[in-house]
Amino acid sequence: MQGLFFETDTGARYVLRFIVLMIGLWTAWRTGRAVAEGWKELPLVFGYVLLLGVLMRFLHFSLFQGPFLSLGYYLIDVVLLLVFAIAGFRQRRTNQMVENYYWLYDRSSMFSWKKKN
Repeated sequence: MQGLFFETDTGARYVLRFIVLMIGLWTAWRTGRAVAEGWKELPLVFGYVLLLGVLMRFLHFSLFQGPFLSLGYYLIDVVLLLVFAIAGFRQRRTNQMVENYYWLYDRSSMFSWKKKN
């Protein structure tokens, strides 16, 4: 266990960064799904992702001594989180439309639906 969290042990740092990234992306996915589950609109997802981006910046700052107040890194975090949050939102909304209004809509893909003929 010695050397696991030291500066010279870069392998463990990459694993920890990967775990933090996966937790953040999973949280964004679940955030999008939660907004859709409440039948709320997509703009609410943007607000939640902006807050989640601040949390991710804080995690990078506190765990890896990265910059906390960096607009560039914040925007990268927000864009990645937004992609996953919108995907979660669209996937859940598609399931809702197809399951709740099965007489009106068919699934056309994982993220969209179409009117029945």
